[in-house]
Amino acid sequence: RFGDWEVPLYGLALIVVILFMPRGIAGLFAREGRALAPARSSTLPSVPTPSVLAPAPSSAGPVSTARAHMGPLLEIRGVTKQFGGVCAVYDCSFGIADGEIKAVIGPNGAGKTTLFNVITGFYAPTAGEVRLRGVPVAGLPAHRLARLGLSRTFQNVQLFPGLTVIENVMIGCERDAPGGFIGAALALPGPRRRMRIERARAERALATVGLEHAALAPAGSLAFGQQKLVEVARALAAEPTLLLLDEPAAGLNTSEKVEMMRLIARVRDGGITLLIIEHDMRLVMGVSDRVVVLDHGEKIAEGPPSEVQRDPAVIRVYLGEDAAAIA
Repeated sequence: RFGDWEVPLYGLALIVVILFMPRGIAGLFAREGRALAPARSSTLPSVPTPSVLAPAPSSAGPVSTARAHMGPLLEIRGVTKQFGGVCAVYDCSFGIADGEIKAVIGPNGAGKTTLFNVITGFYAPTAGEVRLRGVPVAGLPAHRLARLGLSRTFQNVQLFPGLTVIENVMIGCERDAPGGFIGAALALPGPRRRMRIERARAERALATVGLEHAALAPAGSLAFGQQKLVEVARALAAEPTLLLLDEPAAGLNTSEKVEMMRLIARVRDGGITLLIIEHDMRLVMGVSDRVVVLDHGEKIAEGPPSEVQRDPAVIRVYLGEDAAAIA
């Protein structure tokens, strides 16, 4: 007799868990960790968030406002990340200035994505600290970092293929405040107004990446290069101060890479600072102000692209010790 109700009751229980217990039963007992995170984030300064989605009112707009904070926008101080006996990142330190495009390069397995995951809250560092505008943020969950102005994309496309393009981009707007379940279900005026605002932001983000014509298409129907652009648009819809791009040119053809370079330049011109992981040296050398090189988790070089290209340690990592091969 219970069999007829088993599936709907299980579905109802699943919805309740997702809405009210997203961290599971164990998460209900982790009150101390949840109490510390808001206290730490509350000390962050309130800083206007620059946005590429709308033009600045004057030449002294978002970028100069953000630069009122003295010092780097983001500081990586002696960050180490270990997984058991494996040290993926070791004692890595560098800073990112407001309005800068900085690239992180290195061979496969150098620790680049692990470093990104530490910065964006997916991993807590084993040692060291990450500072956003001078305030430690290491260990804060990703959604809190997004509300502080830090957004990212991923190596592999992370879209919802069954949703439309604009619905995927609107997900980036959720960093402000999650909508109420009851209000959304009943289509109350407040949630509907919020939905209109989020849709307008998503439309501006799609226009920035040149995909406004595909807003109503299913995301899964787009070519791979266009899906990459949708990911960037979703990150821009969060209106970040700092945007992290994880291999934005991976899988793109030559013309798509050229367009990605132009897009990165447009985003920076809109007042957003960028940190990029990339293997395509033409893109790295074409858009970056400074380059950080990792090898086996350690920083071996940092500087302008032209200097990094000539660094003997960098040449050795990419080409080996053989003098003929280097020549």
